[in-house]
Amino acid sequence: TSFSTPKKKKRDDGMREHVTGCARSEGYYKIDKKDKLKYLNNSRAFAEEPPADTQVRNPGVPGRRSEQRRLLSSFTGSCDSDLLKFNQLKFRKKKLKFCKSHIHDWGLFAMEPIAADEMVIEYVGQNIRQVIADMREKRYEDEGIGSSYMFRVDHDTIIDATKCGNFARFINHSCNPNCYAKVITVESQKKIVIYSKQHISVNEEITYDYKFPIEDVKIPCLCGSENCRGTLN
Repeated sequence: TSFSTPKKKKRDDGMREHVTGCARSEGYYKIDKKDKLKYLNNSRAFAEEPPADTQVRNPGVPGRRSEQRRLLSSFTGSCDSDLLKFNQLKFRKKKLKFCKSHIHDWGLFAMEPIAADEMVIEYVGQNIRQVIADMREKRYEDEGIGSSYMFRVDHDTIIDATKCGNFARFINHSCNPNCYAKVITVESQKKIVIYSKQHISVNEEITYDYKFPIEDVKIPCLCGSENCRGTLN
């Protein structure tokens, strides 16, 4: 028994009509260039001129983009700007590097220009209580760790970045800093974020004021700024 390939008929739009109702069952066939151009022209014209009711129900890309911009502007006006900035910081992190500092040991430096009042980096570490912080501080001294990187969030919470942190722990103190630290709340959790006070140039060191409490045993300050207080505490 031999099977003959069904004859394919042409439609008005240039496409072939499949007699069997399924293109797969009729095998491969070549489409003439004239037929292909005719089909492409018809498809393009249909795409460029959709029906009026379709335009109403399904706005084009420019319409959707303008709607997104409108929603974003209304969202920006009604929500905390710190939260939006924090989300942007997570999406597009600043280019920073740590290397030897003229202030003290290691420091953090900008690898790109940073405008004033921008989030530079989040101070990342483990959230611990004061009791745990006291225990760890003693343990770090016993282990020979000269510096501990603990940042107080509030009366009960401290962020310890000594062994579990990011580049923010390398930021040095300065009495005339180009950044400042700020506590913000994101999803009911307090976070410490470093903001820029002024424009920061490429290769400029990132600094902020540690604002240590005043104590009898003084820690010398090595920032070298004109208005240096001489001590960190």
